[in-house]
Amino acid sequence: MRKLVRFTVLTATAVFATTACGSDAESTSTPTADAVKPTIVLVHGSFSDSSSWDAVAGLLRDQGYQVVQPDNPLRGPSSDAAAVTSAIANISGPVVLVGHSYGGAVISNIHRPDVRAAVFIAGFAPAKGETVQALSDPAKYPGSMIGPALLIEPVGTGAEVTLKPEQYGAVFAHDVSADVASNLAARQRPTSAAAQAEPSGDPSWASVPSWYLVSTEDQILPPAAQRFQAERAKAQVSEVKSSHASPVSHPGEVVATITAAAG
Repeated sequence: MRKLVRFTVLTATAVFATTACGSDAESTSTPTADAVKPTIVLVHGSFSDSSSWDAVAGLLRDQGYQVVQPDNPLRGPSSDAAAVTSAIANISGPVVLVGHSYGGAVISNIHRPDVRAAVFIAGFAPAKGETVQALSDPAKYPGSMIGPALLIEPVGTGAEVTLKPEQYGAVFAHDVSADVASNLAARQRPTSAAAQAEPSGDPSWASVPSWYLVSTEDQILPPAAQRFQAERAKAQVSEVKSSHASPVSHPGEVVATITAAAG
């Protein structure tokens, strides 16, 4: 299947001229690296696709950011991190990685020297050797309604997981219209069941500044699990009264968290 990567590039060049005292000579300088707006990389999670970021991406582009929405293969944190890293290989300058849901596990496994910050939007932030499955254990973090809504289909020697369309809105996106939820359900991509049980590698959040936006009405990844991961990552935390689908239902709050990290 052909990978699609969305690129919107907004560039600006600034030149500052200073006139030396007592001389007509002029000197110019370009902005420092810190003054350059970073590229925002939006990584979607399970039960969605890159279009789930469209509202957030539009608001960011309105503010002059370059935004990339790579497709996440949803095969496992290691291979997905490699795929996203390859998709953004041509980006120059600073980068802010943003992961929603399982996308957080993916950005946790991306290591680039130019990453300025990691942002988790109701996202998984696993430690080394930890699995997404462990972080969503209902015995430890009650409140998830995902179990009965899962649709598991055998594929080869493994299995693919999606959410049942008729339960998608109630479980994943209960704060959007029925039409929006139906469209999200139709566009969701299957996740390899093995991805949930794959141990994560060294986390990027251990070495870069992190931000976390907790969805307080999340029925996929319980708020208690989100707060635990945010605290462990020493992230700057904010909260929004939202379902798991906060990039769709509360794009303004999501953008505020991203731009705080980008700043």
